[in-house]
Amino acid sequence: MYPDLSYFFHDLLGTAPDNWTSIFKTFGMFLATVFIVSAWLVSKEFLRMESEGLLTKLEVTEKKTSKNSWIVDALTNGAIAGFITYKIPFIASNFDAFKRDPASILFASGGSILLGLTVLLAIVGYFYYTKQQGNNQPFVKEWPHQRVGDIIIIAAVSGIIGSRLFSILETWDTFIQDPWGQLFSGSGLTIYGGLILATIVLVLYSKKIKLPTVHLADAAAPTLALGYGIGRMGCQFSGDGDWGIVNIAEKPSWFIFPDWAWAYDYPRNVLSRGVEMADCIGNYCNKLSQTVYPTPIYEILIAAATFGLLWFLRTRLPRAGMLFFIYLALTGLARFFIEGIRVNERYDLLNMGWSLSQWLGFVFLICGIIGFFIMRKNGRPINQPAVTS
Repeated sequence: MYPDLSYFFHDLLGTAPDNWTSIFKTFGMFLATVFIVSAWLVSKEFLRMESEGLLTKLEVTEKKTSKNSWIVDALTNGAIAGFITYKIPFIASNFDAFKRDPASILFASGGSILLGLTVLLAIVGYFYYTKQQGNNQPFVKEWPHQRVGDIIIIAAVSGIIGSRLFSILETWDTFIQDPWGQLFSGSGLTIYGGLILATIVLVLYSKKIKLPTVHLADAAAPTLALGYGIGRMGCQFSGDGDWGIVNIAEKPSWFIFPDWAWAYDYPRNVLSRGVEMADCIGNYCNKLSQTVYPTPIYEILIAAATFGLLWFLRTRLPRAGMLFFIYLALTGLARFFIEGIRVNERYDLLNMGWSLSQWLGFVFLICGIIGFFIMRKNGRPINQPAVTS
């Protein structure tokens, strides 16, 4: 496993682990890759839809609500930059702790108030200067593909928040013991929480900018499948705990994949869970005492197959919206069965003994099936241009 980049270089080049490159956490880098790939794919789909006349110009102007509206932008940007600058001296003086757990240092008290306040005032001053020069005219984004940056940022923020909240619900006892640490932990993100909250927020945003939600959903469907697979690669390579239940059974003859794809002990897992490894160098020297199902591998393969199917179907379905509900049904079905061999808290609701993600997977499957047939009967023909303004 590679908890951070230093361990990858350790195996590749023989350099010492836990050096300065350890600030680049493996899961975080895969998560960043998800957003980059998502932006590219959604832009590609929007451009295709625009060229086919399915999407037209968004005649939306970002108007100022008042003559002093620039103050909000100035304070927001200044506060973010000021906070980062405020923390720099504290990070530098606690760099060893920051390398291991960045969140614990970022959200701990300590920093240079003078430095942070100076940057805050400088940015506010810059915004005031540009206002006086008349350079803060409203910016008009005419085409849907020009809104992709905003869409990805909104999806990222709301998705991470939703994922973290649902993860807390699944591990409530752990959260009660350490609320602050669990709230800002980088591990433990539940895909359904992110998908639900991001969907709600993006529907509201699409209404605001008059972008047909059904086309946004169809453009996002293959991206969601591929992004989930990339995210699970981050789980697998970092060993973040999203593995399955104990599996000490002998690999069956029909299982054509390597032994580690059947049962794995996750050496150097990011949670430092299990027994200590012999002759190990570095901060992460634990492996699981018993092998488990490496469920992220199964989900990576399922996500890749789902992406391939959705990408093939995206121009071949008769009605808009059908593609998204196919994605919803497939991801719900896959998660429902994967949860059967994953480590999660079970609930006695209706005496089913399902986990929260298993219940949500079942709901997603049913909603996907129902939504598919509704769109098939009542949806807009896929070749019918949309009116967006």
